[in-house]
Amino acid sequence: MRTNLLSCLLGIGLLTAGAAYAQSTASVTATCKDGSAFSGTSRSGACRGHGGVGSWGSAPAAATATGTEAAAAPPKTTDAAPATPPPASTSKKSATTTKASGGGNGQVWVNSSSKVYHCEGDRYYGKTKSGSYMSESAAKAAGDRPSGGKTCS
Repeated sequence: MRTNLLSCLLGIGLLTAGAAYAQSTASVTATCKDGSAFSGTSRSGACRGHGGVGSWGSAPAAATATGTEAAAAPPKTTDAAPATPPPASTSKKSATTTKASGGGNGQVWVNSSSKVYHCEGDRYYGKTKSGSYMSESAAKAAGDRPSGGKTCS
C-alpha cells in the first residue's frame, strides 16, 4: 500500500515537472512593424530597434502540449515578410550619426545651429545635422564656443 502511494506521488511529480518544463521553454513570436520576425522566450524586448511589434504570433504547440507530446510537436511558423532595412535617406539615426566628409588634423566640427564646436574624437564630431569643419581659431573668431567649455589639445 505504501509503495503504491509512493509510486503514485512520484508519477504525479514527474508529470507536473514535464508540464512545467514545456511551459518554461515556450516561445513567443511576433512580426515587427518593419516586417522582420521575432522569436524568443518572453515578450520583453520584442522588436526593439525595429519600430515595435506589429502583431503577436500564436504560441507554438510545444507551450500547450505536455509530456512527450511537447518534444515531438513542431513549432508553428508565422507568415512574416522578409526583413528589409529601411532606406538610409529616411532613417533618423543615420542622418545624425553619419560622419560628414572632411575633418582631420587641427579641424573642429562646428554645429551651425548651436554655435558649439566639437574636437576630433568628441562624441558629436562630424555627427550633428548641420555644421562644417574649420580650424579651432576660425571657430573662435566666428564666435563659436567649445563643447563642454574645453578647448581642443
